[in-house]
Amino acid sequence: AITALTKLRPPISVDLLIVPGSSLMTASSSVEPLRAANRQAGRTVFDWRFVSFDGDPPMTSSGIGLPVSGRHLPSSRCDILVVVAGYGAAQMTDRKLIAHLYRTARQATVVIGVESGPWLLARTGLLDDHRAATHWEDFEEFAAAFPNVELRPDRYVVDGRFITTSGASPTFDLMVDVVRQVLGHPAALDVASSFVHDDLRAAGDAQVNVTLGDTNHDPRLVRAIRIMETHIDAPLSIAAIAKRVSM
Repeated sequence: AITALTKLRPPISVDLLIVPGSSLMTASSSVEPLRAANRQAGRTVFDWRFVSFDGDPPMTSSGIGLPVSGRHLPSSRCDILVVVAGYGAAQMTDRKLIAHLYRTARQATVVIGVESGPWLLARTGLLDDHRAATHWEDFEEFAAAFPNVELRPDRYVVDGRFITTSGASPTFDLMVDVVRQVLGHPAALDVASSFVHDDLRAAGDAQVNVTLGDTNHDPRLVRAIRIMETHIDAPLSIAAIAKRVSM
């Protein structure tokens, strides 16, 4: 349960901090369910704005600049902070940027890291001793970079006031669940139906696995195959893989 959300009362302020390299799909998945919830409710339940670190339109992965309301200030306060990141986020280590994120994340009631957003949140240290998710392509590198974070191969992970997602589709499912937490189950179903989205998945479901064809498998097996796929050039032994997935 996303218990931190139960403390919030509409209108709920949402800052969507868009980092260069983000995909339009993850940005849309982060906000469209909220827009639909407002439409279904006939009032402003979620009051969002797009912002960037410098106030300029961040360039997305498809080469399209995303318009923003302005520069995100370290002193900015909001109910929900959504850090949307994609390509290149793992290499963002600027101390001022990380300090900025640390300060503003501490002031938000709920903090959501989308796709590569967990990389930036982990660099602040705020995810230490918390469970988290990240995109399957980055799983091994993330685990090595942040040993104090309990990384899970889930679609998204809720741990206290921190929520992390592994990609666009899981982010959409999460935001529908945010609507459920705030407005109730019928409202969440109405939002999902408005997008003809009838296959909502739970947080703990394994990330979609192309190799296996479906997700009706032990998550440890899914992770084992992903480890093999990311070590084609230098294959790991079966014993090493088994140790990594606790089998």
